[in-house]
Amino acid sequence: MDGLLNVYKERGFTSHDVVAKLRGILKQKKIGHTGTLDPEAEGVLPVCLGKATKVCGLLTDKDKTYRAVLLLGVETDTQDTGGRILSQKEIKAGEEEVRKAVMGFVGGYDQIPPMYSALKVDGKKLYELARQGKEVERKARRVTIHEIVIEKVELPRVTMTVTCSKGTYIRTLCHDIGQVLGCGGCMESLLRTAVANFRVEEALTLSRIEALRDEGPEALSRAVTAVDSLFLHYPAFEAAEAAEKRLYNGNPMADSELSERPQAVGKSEYMPEAGGQIRIYDRKGHFMGIYSFDNEIGRYRPVKLFFTE
Repeated sequence: MDGLLNVYKERGFTSHDVVAKLRGILKQKKIGHTGTLDPEAEGVLPVCLGKATKVCGLLTDKDKTYRAVLLLGVETDTQDTGGRILSQKEIKAGEEEVRKAVMGFVGGYDQIPPMYSALKVDGKKLYELARQGKEVERKARRVTIHEIVIEKVELPRVTMTVTCSKGTYIRTLCHDIGQVLGCGGCMESLLRTAVANFRVEEALTLSRIEALRDEGPEALSRAVTAVDSLFLHYPAFEAAEAAEKRLYNGNPMADSELSERPQAVGKSEYMPEAGGQIRIYDRKGHFMGIYSFDNEIGRYRPVKLFFTE
């Protein structure tokens, strides 16, 4: 199968566990996930199947949305409630001060990744060093918190929905809010509600995917999202019959060899420009890939190919 599955990762599973179990369920080896979720976190985990594994990195780079519960007054070594308690302090701030501190993180800020993370330093994963009782210096990384919606404040807990850029650790955001308030804080629970256009409401548990498999190929195929759905913001074109052989070989394509597809931006509305990206299909409707216009040669060069005969 080629495409994307919106998997609901349940608590207790690692992202690697999900991929391993799907390989067994689908009897398919070429499967990859699009961004690690902590074992105790749950929610949306888009999984790429077959040729769609080429877009794993693309989805990793997309913005994500989480619903998190921040527990104030407690600081742990893992920055969540599953870790060893380092300190417990009284919360002296009132609700308004807490709200102000939380909202103060909207925008860009330099975040130091936690020791309990899969990031590598000198070839070693940080969580492996942390388990050995070692702590190493980590460079702060610029992340962006696009939006925070505070849903509920019932101290010591704050329930909030956070939309953020790639590389953001919500555990660390909770820790940092606690530092600003002077009482410490950690993450009590985490639900990823969205990755790009994948929403938690449509996500399928592994048991549901297994049930769809047992219903038959059609039932399962309806759950798989086509790869080109990630690129609907690009104009779509179809190669002329005489140019299809060159298309299958991954050659650059001239504007004259392409025609607009139904319900796509027409050529009268779309003019080639340097770096302008488009979707190209063959005449059978197979999504071939993403192409970018190269001014030097006056043709579209392939950026990412998804189909070969």
